[in-house]
Amino acid sequence: MTTRTAIIGLGIMGRRMLGQMLLHPQFDPVHLWDPSADNAALAMDMASGLQLAASAEDAIDGADIVYLACPPVPRHALALMAAKAGKAVFLEKPLGVDVAASRDLVQQITDTAVPAAVNFTQAAGAALTTVSGDAKAGRLGDLAGIDIVVTYSNWPRAWQQAADWLRFRDEGGMTREVISHFLFFSERILGPLSLVWARSSYPDDPALCETHMLARLENAAGVPVSILASVGGAQPDRQELTIKGTARSARVSDFYAVATSDGADFEAAPATGDDPRSSSLRAQLDDLAKMVAGQPHRLATLDEALRVQILIEAMLQGKS
Repeated sequence: MTTRTAIIGLGIMGRRMLGQMLLHPQFDPVHLWDPSADNAALAMDMASGLQLAASAEDAIDGADIVYLACPPVPRHALALMAAKAGKAVFLEKPLGVDVAASRDLVQQITDTAVPAAVNFTQAAGAALTTVSGDAKAGRLGDLAGIDIVVTYSNWPRAWQQAADWLRFRDEGGMTREVISHFLFFSERILGPLSLVWARSSYPDDPALCETHMLARLENAAGVPVSILASVGGAQPDRQELTIKGTARSARVSDFYAVATSDGADFEAAPATGDDPRSSSLRAQLDDLAKMVAGQPHRLATLDEALRVQILIEAMLQGKS
């Protein structure tokens, strides 16, 4: 049997997930909703037979699982509504922007005992599975640290322009949207991290989000995670996470592409022929089906997402 699914938020992420759910045998995206008529129209064009709900409440009411691809602030109330109605919940990241509110959200959803996870897109993908397996098996040697480098010519990026909220300081910014993914990845490798220091830079307009981020974090053993992120200048996008080992290092570029080095140039892993983004989303949905069925899964837990949010918000506040 398929799982009746509601998708609330039909921007780029909601439509990407909708496209994969339409192909997946375990999910039936029966109820869709977005306050934007333009987003809703784009989603309706993706397949025949899709239904646009009259409201977010109606979408939740008709589903077994609710995928929330809306911005962080409305996501909080909708997640609670869904959980209290007994629906499984799959939230986009970040978990939120207010740490106290997110702690309360995690506790309330946990109290309902509904299945719940957060969509850090690498959680079930091949890159994290491969690199974490190599690290645990000792094939990288002793772990010497992780470097995160994120650079963009513009933020939001061209394909994100319709999500105007991403450029504002209240909910947006590359630290929440991108670096959070790599901190989740880092904690899966190194365990819980703590912030040592962080410094961010902002444009003159106080409403706009950060343009630069420098930070250092460490795990309990003192293994460092170093972050350099910036926006500006004529350059291609760069999104890299490098796990450095004494025997071998692994680099993940653009979330999915893995390359390794024994000290020489990084060599890319053999291509599979599949689109890595689509493969990663399919893997997320495979594990989401396991979550709904009460089986073990690799998706990010609420507690993992809360830990990442605490780090992200502390970085944005700055620490010397």
